[in-house]
Amino acid sequence: MSTGLKNRTIALAGLYQCVDLVTNIAWNGRLDETPFQTCIYSLFSENPETHEAVYGGLIKIIAGLDVLRSSLGAHDDRQSLERTQYSIMLMLLEKRLRKAPLETERVRNGIQSAVQQLEHFDMTHINVISNLADIYRQSISPLGPRVIVKGEPSYLSNPDNASRIRALLLAGIRAIMLWRQSGGNRWRLLSERNVMLKEIDSLMSQARSRNL
Repeated sequence: MSTGLKNRTIALAGLYQCVDLVTNIAWNGRLDETPFQTCIYSLFSENPETHEAVYGGLIKIIAGLDVLRSSLGAHDDRQSLERTQYSIMLMLLEKRLRKAPLETERVRNGIQSAVQQLEHFDMTHINVISNLADIYRQSISPLGPRVIVKGEPSYLSNPDNASRIRALLLAGIRAIMLWRQSGGNRWRLLSERNVMLKEIDSLMSQARSRNL
């Protein structure tokens, strides 16, 4: 398979890992720490040599690869449909962000400010997450359309959960940027479905074999 296809698959796996975590927080109040840390790590990954390096290795996005495979398999359960809806909305937001240089610069500066917090806190500490959430709320959400997250009101009204969801949406935007950089577009998303399913299986096999 081509490097372009591999990179697009990795980027979409990163996106789907983010939106899957969003649905889990929203409906179950549950956060899987390792996949969450991987998504946040991608926001602080500067000048990576490969798309894989953005996430710290294939094994770190194996959950996202699994969710992406399920979504490409035309599952029509509620959670799959919501993940796809969030992904589409984030793609629209990323497109608008690319056309808004001032907001793009604000996002970049905001992430640099969050980097400085890492001298005092772990990257998933709520202080860091709240900072990332503010970047999304102030610089990306106003671009529209708003991503309306569905879930249990008791979980969605929790301020820490709301911050984690916004930080994950920001990480989803990062993944879409990677996807675009490797040639991703709506036409390819449709035409590559079958070959991408094979690529997902190959990447998951590689990830598991490296960690035996």
